[in-house]
Amino acid sequence: MKEMKKTCLHDRHVALGAMMSPFGGFDMPIQYAGIVEEHNAVRRRCGVFDVSHMGEVRVKGPEAEKFVNHIFVNDVTGAPDGQIFYGMMCLENGGTVDDLLVYKVNDNEFFLVINASNIDKDVAWIMKNAEGFDVQIADESLYYGEVAIQGPKAEETVEKVLGIPVADIKFYNFNVLHLDGEDVIVSRTGYTGEDGFEVYASHDFTRKVWDKLMEAGVQPCGLGCRDTLRFEAGLPLYGDELSEDVTPLEASLSMFVKLDKDGFIGRDALMALKSAGVPRKTVGLEVEGQAIPRHGYEVLDEAGNKVGTVTTGYHSITLGRNLAMALVDSSCAALGTRLNVRVRRKIFPATVVKKRFYTPNYKK
Repeated sequence: MKEMKKTCLHDRHVALGAMMSPFGGFDMPIQYAGIVEEHNAVRRRCGVFDVSHMGEVRVKGPEAEKFVNHIFVNDVTGAPDGQIFYGMMCLENGGTVDDLLVYKVNDNEFFLVINASNIDKDVAWIMKNAEGFDVQIADESLYYGEVAIQGPKAEETVEKVLGIPVADIKFYNFNVLHLDGEDVIVSRTGYTGEDGFEVYASHDFTRKVWDKLMEAGVQPCGLGCRDTLRFEAGLPLYGDELSEDVTPLEASLSMFVKLDKDGFIGRDALMALKSAGVPRKTVGLEVEGQAIPRHGYEVLDEAGNKVGTVTTGYHSITLGRNLAMALVDSSCAALGTRLNVRVRRKIFPATVVKKRFYTPNYKK
C-alpha cells in the first residue's frame, strides 16, 4: 500500500485537532471548527486553506510559450508577464487530462499549477509531449508549500498580518516577491467565489505564514468547506465535473477553450464535437423537497428515463437550497427544464438552473 503523503503543515493540522482524511494521495484536513462555520467565515470574513498538496511544474526555454499553447486549451499568446490563465490539458480525443492554472512569468517561462491527485500522471504527460520542443520541464511540487487566504477581508489580512503588499495585484494576476531571502509567488485567484490570494513558497516560509495567520485568529479551513464554496460558485472539481471521459465542452467550460488557436492537443476532436453538437452538458439543478442530491445519483426525465448523473450536490450553506451540478443529455439542458433526481429509492422533482448558484465577489 502506497504511503500517504503529508504537506509541510501536517503537524499544525493535527495540533489544531483537525479531522484528517486521505485526498489526492495526501493526509489532508477536512474540517476544524466544522464545515458550516468555516464556510461562513470565508463568505463573511476570511479563512485560510492549506493547499500545499497541489502540484507545480515549471516550463522554461525559447519555445516555452509555443509548448504551453500546444498542451493547453486556453491561449497564452502575447500575454503580459504576471497574468494567469485557467484551462485544461486534453487528450487527443478531447477528454480532460487535468484542469490547471498557467502563470506567465515571462515569454520563456511559465508556472503550471496542477491537481494533487494528478501530479504523477500530469508530469509524465507533460514530459512526453515536450519532446521536440526547446524547453526544460521541472517538477517543483516537492519544493513548494501553498496557502490560500480567501474571503472579503483577504486583502486586509494579507497586508496587515503577513505584511505582504497585494492591493495592486489584479484578479488572475501574480507578483514574484523577494521575501526573507527567497522568491515567493503571490497570486490573486481562488476557488471559493470570494476575493483571495495564494502564497507559494518554501516549506519553512509557508509554516511561518500559517503560524502568523493562526496567531492573528484567522479561521483555518479544511477541504470540506473548500468543496461547498467552490460548488456554490459553479467551479468544477477534477474527478467530478471533469475527467478523461468528460471534455471541457461537455463540462460547459467552452469559454476557456480557444478553438481558433491552431495545434493544441485535442483541438480536432473538440472541433468535431462542437460541429456535431455536444451530446452532454453540465447544468445546475435545484431539487425540491428535503432530498440532498449527491455525486453519482441518477437524473431522470419526466418519463422516468435516465438522462444524466449528478456530479456534485449539496444543501447550499449560503443559499439554503438543495442544489446540484449534473451532466445531462443536451436535449435536457435548457434552463427551466423539468427533471427528476433519484435519491436512493425515491424520486424528487428538479429544475435546470444556472450552475453558478452564487454570484462571486471577485475584485476586478
